[in-house]
Amino acid sequence: MAETAAPPDTDSPAGESDLRAAVERSLRGFTGAGYDKGRPLLVQAAWFAVLHLVFVKWWFPARWRPAVLRAFGARVGRRVLIRHGVRVHWPWRLEIGDDVWIGEDAWLLNLEQITIGSDVCVSQGALLCTGSHQHRHPTFEFDNGPIRLEPGAWVAARSVVLRGVTVGRGAVLGASAVAHRDLAAGTVVTRGATA
Repeated sequence: MAETAAPPDTDSPAGESDLRAAVERSLRGFTGAGYDKGRPLLVQAAWFAVLHLVFVKWWFPARWRPAVLRAFGARVGRRVLIRHGVRVHWPWRLEIGDDVWIGEDAWLLNLEQITIGSDVCVSQGALLCTGSHQHRHPTFEFDNGPIRLEPGAWVAARSVVLRGVTVGRGAVLGASAVAHRDLAAGTVVTRGATA
């Protein structure tokens, strides 16, 4: 791994320098080591066809979306409302409780498991992203982790929950906020903030 020193951080406390090595990235060498998609290629292809040709369309009845997800291996509770434009990467890595709302254009990028408890609202344009990369690895290998939304949580419009995060019971991640670490039960994170 070839590294070069970055210039000192001028915002460091008095006299301290923050020398960080810049990684020479070689994306051509990416292997995806350790990542298993969980289903054979034929099932993956069938899901992508259904997702893009039917599931996300405005004319496809919302009441049928839970059944389609179940047909591809998701565990979906009762009275779940999934609006049009919602994308689910791998249904077989999704568990949804009862009385859940998922708003238009939400994206569940679940390379790993996403668990959504009962009475959770995932609002319009929210992103639940279980995928990441090892930023210090020259070939940028995966660094994925599951996401858990506990009962009563609200992930508001255009907010982002990153890999490995649990949003606690009744917690609120406000519009456009980013959760990169766990939110305790009842926590409220406001717009533009990071947790």
